Amino acid sequence: MRLLNVMIFLEFSQLQSTTAICPSLFNATSAQDGILSRMRLPSGLITSTQCEVVANITNQFGNSEVQITNRANLQIRTSQALSSDTLLDLQDYGLASSAASTDGLRNIMASPTAGIDPHALINTIPFVKQWNFYLANHPELEILSNKFSVCFDGGETISLSDRPNDICFVAVEFDHEIYFELRLGRDHGDAPSAVGRLVYPQQTLEVLATLAEVYREYTEQKLNTTNHCARPPRLREMIGAWGVDRYLQLVEAKLGYSLRRSSLELLSQESRTRIAYHHLGIHSQRQLGLAYIGVVIPLGRLTALQFQGLGDLARQYGGGALRLTPWQNVLITDIAEAQVEQVAREINGLGLDISAIHPYAAIAACSGYHGCKSAHTDTQSDAKQVAAYLENCIKLDQPINIHFSGCDKSCAQHHPSDIALVGIQARDSNHPEVYRVYVGDGDTDFGKELYSEYAAKDVANLIDQLLKTYQNQRQNSTQTFREFVNQQL
Repeated sequence: MRLLNVMIFLEFSQLQSTTAICPSLFNATSAQDGILSRMRLPSGLITSTQCEVVANITNQFGNSEVQITNRANLQIRTSQALSSDTLLDLQDYGLASSAASTDGLRNIMASPTAGIDPHALINTIPFVKQWNFYLANHPELEILSNKFSVCFDGGETISLSDRPNDICFVAVEFDHEIYFELRLGRDHGDAPSAVGRLVYPQQTLEVLATLAEVYREYTEQKLNTTNHCARPPRLREMIGAWGVDRYLQLVEAKLGYSLRRSSLELLSQESRTRIAYHHLGIHSQRQLGLAYIGVVIPLGRLTALQFQGLGDLARQYGGGALRLTPWQNVLITDIAEAQVEQVAREINGLGLDISAIHPYAAIAACSGYHGCKSAHTDTQSDAKQVAAYLENCIKLDQPINIHFSGCDKSCAQHHPSDIALVGIQARDSNHPEVYRVYVGDGDTDFGKELYSEYAAKDVANLIDQLLKTYQNQRQNSTQTFREFVNQQL
């Protein structure tokens, strides 16, 4: 395996490249706070051994910290580019694709409770593994946009079908059989929508490969007919140019058979009850006598010691792996119910919490201007200040999702939040850092604008006022913050 990796690696320099817009392991990004590398972990799974490897690398070359992303990837920041030997080690441990050329494609997403959710219709982990293996063995797909993304939804309570992805397979029961409903992403930032096709589980890899191949041919044609350095088109751009019907006609022609038609009205409606941050805390698995614990990770950031400590708990008490979530938290699974309380105590001993109403449970923040040139505010510090204030001054009885974004790109969180604070260029030199504040639902992706400018230094007081007004004036304890502000504004 090592020899094969060395042969594959010959096309790369002795140090990883640091010029990427969307960082990966082999093409990192040079940021203001170090060189940012992103590890692509299919369905967010990482073994305890892999945790130890990552912790050692961050201790040796970085700031002894790891960060979980909103696609359940793992990011590290190092003071220097990683050497070819280090990158080969990461390949050997399964932390990087064996095919470096396709390692930059976006992470394959699946519910963090895939295979353990009592309500799931099908276990999607095997499909994630099959597609990851396929990508590693088809380097011709490297010409696709690095943002090309695939999601498998098995019908779990903890669903990711609302996440922006190019292709999503959603398990449904139809005519007493289990199928995947095919959904395609057509608009920027929106969840994939149903296209009226059902896929048998045994056809899934073949259908997905063909969807990717037609997209690859389109990409190749576009790159050959435009400037050589042109950006590869997104899948949604191809769909916009061709339309869904033509795309599916070409796919079915290559397959040699037609996909089963479905009623969009019947299948596109979600019947699952969504419970905010239901993955946090202690929950029973579908496997008798086993449970999982969802751990709150403050802003998705862990010290190397905490990260390795969680990996050690997974090895000692669980199934030997952690599951990272798109909410930037962690699950430890396959714990014997008799040992759950002991594991919870040891999690607390690492300085972490498991409660869904902990202030950090639902706060998200991008890297801010210390890590991104586009950001106007120090989002990380501001988010920490608000979390500390809430922890000391307000007792939450349900999660409140507060999103800090240094600019309007919204990299840290794509889905709407209860309260969104978006960094903007200050017009008043007396307030060098300001946010535009949004709440609830509105005409923008962030919600309804509440303040066009609000000083960053006063944000904690504002959040305090908003939450106390909500708690004192809501109809009852079950009314959510979003429902309350939508009613008031």
